[in-house]
Amino acid sequence: MPVAELNPQSEIANRKSEEVVVSVRGLTKVFKDFWNRPKARAVDGVDFDVRRGEVFGLLGPNGSGKSTTVKLLLGLLYPTKGHIEVFGHSPRHVQTKSRIGYLPEESYLYRYLNSRETLDFFGNLFHLSKGERDNRVEQLLEMVGLSQVHLRSVGEFSKGMQRRIGLAQALINDPDLVILDEPTSGLDPIGCREVKDLILALARRGKTVILSSHLLSDVEDVCDRVVIYYGGKIQAMGTLKELLATPDAIRITTPALPRETMERVLEIIRKDVAGAKVEIDTPTQNLESYFLDVVQKARRAASETSGATSGARVAAYLRVGDDGRPPAEKILERLALPQVAQPVVPPKPRAPVAPAPKVDDKKLEALTKTADPGPSLDKPRPAAEEKPVDLSKADEKLSSLLGKKP
Repeated sequence: MPVAELNPQSEIANRKSEEVVVSVRGLTKVFKDFWNRPKARAVDGVDFDVRRGEVFGLLGPNGSGKSTTVKLLLGLLYPTKGHIEVFGHSPRHVQTKSRIGYLPEESYLYRYLNSRETLDFFGNLFHLSKGERDNRVEQLLEMVGLSQVHLRSVGEFSKGMQRRIGLAQALINDPDLVILDEPTSGLDPIGCREVKDLILALARRGKTVILSSHLLSDVEDVCDRVVIYYGGKIQAMGTLKELLATPDAIRITTPALPRETMERVLEIIRKDVAGAKVEIDTPTQNLESYFLDVVQKARRAASETSGATSGARVAAYLRVGDDGRPPAEKILERLALPQVAQPVVPPKPRAPVAPAPKVDDKKLEALTKTADPGPSLDKPRPAAEEKPVDLSKADEKLSSLLGKKP
């Protein structure tokens, strides 16, 4: 299922609510040097709102203020001026932080822990019970495609596999607000598509996602609204339909037409439009779709891999809707391998057990009568007789050793 089908513009209004999750007003951050002199104005008078169930994109060149904005939203930096609210509280509100999941641009992991231990560690930070941690770890490892390599230490992982385990740790607490900084960095095209599908699935469940990325194609596939930073200021903001629409051009897509029909259509169009402004080409799919199609066909004969595999489904606890029940639709199964029914092998019949030989009671009784029972361990042994010691002889020997007569 292509990503475009998962994110039609008609569904944006249905899944979003008017509840404001993040509110930013006049946000300004000025970094100063050792002498308290202004050094850089990273963010300059920024205003925006992010609503529940929305995928909100932060775009801009390097050094434009995106990462600084994310750190301000997380409470890692103090704003110089302005006001920030996350779920109606300050970003430094402790209870608010438990509702946020964060994937930084560089994953900071304990390199000697394996995947299972890493997720268990982060789950313990949120005071999840042992049973709930184990359940979520299993689901997340399967979702990000690391269930087959869960015993390898994360220090041995490639960058793409570290991004996968980093994404899993960002979701271990079932957050209501997910902040992702370059989530597809280092991932292969299959991993990129799965992450985008996951983002859309989270938004459908009412989660709010803030995405910061340099890959414009990823942002275009999943984001409802975007802001474009430059020089610490917002230069453009709106829905993708509003920003990308070209009002002075129309595209008509039809199946292949006979040559005579094409000539009649062009003749009608050229009556109102100059011929140089009319373009005719054949629609093409993008490289990502073509690549995934080739891999999907080749995977039918694929063997086991020592690296990451394609995720199967969104974790069950992340798919629970507002009514407390998981939805019926499957989000990520389009990339999973088809399940082949295994033939049922009937159990092999067991070999008949030989009957135990019969015991001759008369022979057994005769043997027990004639056999020597030996010393009994239960009966105490008779104490040895004590002989009196002749002390006179001992005195004679001692006197002879000392050179004295008795």
